[in-house]
Amino acid sequence: MSRLPRVHHRSIDIDGVEVAYRESRPDRADAPVLLLLHGFPSASHQFRGLIDALGADYRLIAPDYPGFGRTRAPEGFEYTFDRLADVVEGFIDRIGLHRFTMYVFDFGAPIGFRIAERRPDRITGLVVQNGNAYTEGLSEAARDFIALRREQPDAEATVRGLLTLDGTRFQYEAGVADPSLIAPDGWLLDQHYLDLPGRKDAQVALAFDYRSNVDRYESWQAWLREHTPPTLITWGAKDPFFPEPGARAYLADVPEAELHLFDTGHFALETHLPEIAPLIASFLDRLPAGH
Repeated sequence: MSRLPRVHHRSIDIDGVEVAYRESRPDRADAPVLLLLHGFPSASHQFRGLIDALGADYRLIAPDYPGFGRTRAPEGFEYTFDRLADVVEGFIDRIGLHRFTMYVFDFGAPIGFRIAERRPDRITGLVVQNGNAYTEGLSEAARDFIALRREQPDAEATVRGLLTLDGTRFQYEAGVADPSLIAPDGWLLDQHYLDLPGRKDAQVALAFDYRSNVDRYESWQAWLREHTPPTLITWGAKDPFFPEPGARAYLADVPEAELHLFDTGHFALETHLPEIAPLIASFLDRLPAGH
C-alpha cells in the first residue's frame, strides 16, 4: 500500500487577509518544496489528489488566494492580479519559503510570474500546467473574453455567465474525451465558494483586470530567457481557453524544457493525475543540488 501523506490545513494572517492553505509534511527535512498555485474558479482543493500522490515524499504547499476557497479578505480588498501576488508573496515570506519550485496553473501563472520577477533567487524550477504566458496560447474565445471592458454594454453579464454552475462545470469538462473521469466534487465545491457573498464581485473585478497579465507577457518571457529555470510542462491540449500552442511557445525561451501534452482539457489533473504525478516526482528529483 502506498504511503499517504500527513496533510495540514491551516490559515495565516497576511496584512488582514486570512490565507487558508494546505500543506504536506514529509518525514525528510530536506524534501523538495513545491508551491502549488491554483486556477480559476478553484482553490487549493484542486490539488488534493496530487498532494495525496506526492505529499509523503515532497513538501507541497497550496494557498487559497483572496476571493477563492477558504481564504477571507477584508471588505474593500482590491481584487487585481497585482494584489493577489502581493498576498501570495507575503504568504511565502511568512511561512519561510526560501527556495521552492512553483506549479503554475491558469491564474497561478500570472501570480507566479509576478513573484518570480520579484524574487528570482527563490525559484528553483517551474511546473507549468495550462498556465499561459504567450499570446499564442490564447484561444479566440479567451481573446474575446479578455477584450471585455466594464463600460461595455452586457460585458459584466457575460462575465457573470461564466460564474454559474453550468459555466463552472464547462471549464472542467470541455475538451475531455470521457467526462465520467471527472468527479463532480471539484466543480461543485468551486461553485459553493463562488456563491458565497461577494465572491462573484471579486471574480468580475479579476476578469476585467486580466488584460494586465497579457500586457506583461513580454516581461515574463524575458525573465524566462534570462533565468532559464528548469521547466516541466504538462498541458491539456484540448483546453478551450489556453490551447496547445501556448505550451509549445515556452520552448522558445526555455528550450530545454520538458514538454508533455495530454488529450484532455483545462483541468488536466482531473483526468491524468496517474500520468502527471510521476513526471513531477521525477522532475523534482532531477533538480540540481541546491535547488
